[in-house]
Amino acid sequence: MANQTIENFLTLPVELVYRILDHQSDFTLICSMRNVCQRFDSILDSYDRYQILTTLKVGFKCIRAIGAQSLGDALQHNTTLTTIDLWYNKIGHLGAQCLSDALQRNTTLTTLHFGYNKIGIVGAQIFGIALQHNRTLTTLDLGGNKIGDVGAQYFCDALQQNTTLTTLDLGSNKLGDLGARFLGDVLHHNRTLTTLDLGYSQIGQVGARYLSDALKHNSTLTTLDLGSNKIGDVGAQSFGNALQHNTTLTTLNLNCNNIRRVGAQFLGDALQQNTTLTKLDLSDNAVGRNAMLVIKKLLKENENEFEYNTSSSFRFSASEIFIITNDLCNNITDCLHGEDEHDIICRHFCE
Repeated sequence: MANQTIENFLTLPVELVYRILDHQSDFTLICSMRNVCQRFDSILDSYDRYQILTTLKVGFKCIRAIGAQSLGDALQHNTTLTTIDLWYNKIGHLGAQCLSDALQRNTTLTTLHFGYNKIGIVGAQIFGIALQHNRTLTTLDLGGNKIGDVGAQYFCDALQQNTTLTTLDLGSNKLGDLGARFLGDVLHHNRTLTTLDLGYSQIGQVGARYLSDALKHNSTLTTLDLGSNKIGDVGAQSFGNALQHNTTLTTLNLNCNNIRRVGAQFLGDALQQNTTLTKLDLSDNAVGRNAMLVIKKLLKENENEFEYNTSSSFRFSASEIFIITNDLCNNITDCLHGEDEHDIICRHFCE
């Protein structure tokens, strides 16, 4: 054994090094294999798996700040990764700082999922600074990071200067009405955001007014998720008013928002004038019979294909069911022109 020659790892044949790399995780390849020496960097650059690695999934790995630091160092030089998932890693604001520094230099990453990492107010400010300089990130998920309304203010101030982000998830962050106000200010002027998720954000009727007022002026947002907030009937009225003016929103989620009959009526009235909204989620709201009225109006007057989700939100009486099915029959049979098998099936359904 003593006479055995132990080959230096750095002098191994390239093919053998490749086989060793085959057994390493994606995270190890990206974060631990660079800058060992010039020869090893060259081998890594020529390794096929490294060359085509565009998505890094490191969710639920508890990498903490130290792991985020290693990843941040790698991102400053990496030119292949476009998507990174770092959900639930206890990274904190110190780790967020490392990634923020990298984002200011990286020019290829387009999607970052960073939910539930306990970055807090400081972390929100840090990511805001990154967005002022980054020009490639289009999707950012910061859900469940306890940034609050103060963190939202820092983040939104920076977002005013960003012109590339199209999808933003700030759900489950206890933004409140004040946080909604800051985001409303952003929507007044922003011309790139198309999707905004603010679910579980403790937004009430006041916050709903801030956001709905912004929708009257915004011309780019297509999807707004406000599920599991508490906007109530007054908030629904605010969005109803906004929908009469907005011509770009296609998807609106208002599920579980304490909306009742009056609120549903406001939304139904608005949809008589709005011709762009195609998906509305009012599930888990006690909208009652007014939901039937909304559906009836949409069947008769809305010219667009409409997806209406009201699961677990109301019950119909026998008379109401008769009215709805009668409208369905009229709506479907109006479209029947021939007698092929699909028409026959539709006729049987109507009957």
